Amino acid sequence: MAQSLGDFTDLIRSAERSAVHLEMRDVYAVPNEDERFAAWRRGHRLDPDDRASWWRPWLDVVQEVTAKGVRLRRARIVSEPPSEYIRYEHSFTFTNIAAGEEIRWLPRRLASGLALPGNDFWLFDGRLVQFNVFDGEGRWVHTDRTDDRSTAALCSDAFEAVWARAVPHTEYTV
Repeated sequence: MAQSLGDFTDLIRSAERSAVHLEMRDVYAVPNEDERFAAWRRGHRLDPDDRASWWRPWLDVVQEVTAKGVRLRRARIVSEPPSEYIRYEHSFTFTNIAAGEEIRWLPRRLASGLALPGNDFWLFDGRLVQFNVFDGEGRWVHTDRTDDRSTAALCSDAFEAVWARAVPHTEYTV
């Protein structure tokens, strides 16, 4: 199932209580990040005091959704030492937090005893799961969506188990 950014924005705006996102890859090859990733590799870092330089449409959506009372949480399972991409991602995570998202990091070695689904996912209000399927190089392939109760329960349990073990962003260093 192909998905546009507009479709996803509508989906996240439809959440009434919660939206959680579990990321389990060490590399994402996201075309709209190519320029920012290249700039980061050259030494550019976002300035927390220059909000106008890093605020982007996604953060508007996060702020809008959290302002209406939806709890938005993201957990990232990462290898250590972290990949270059994860170090890049960590460097700008403060922007998501500024918009209202809660983010934690779980070193992969601490996830060994957890039952996890095979793909990254978003779970909305504990009932609707959107899996994001990537290829071996980290390129998005397609999206699968289900409201199957047992799948939603598996994802909810997996996310909460990761969240309980994970380190808050402000305490996790790369």
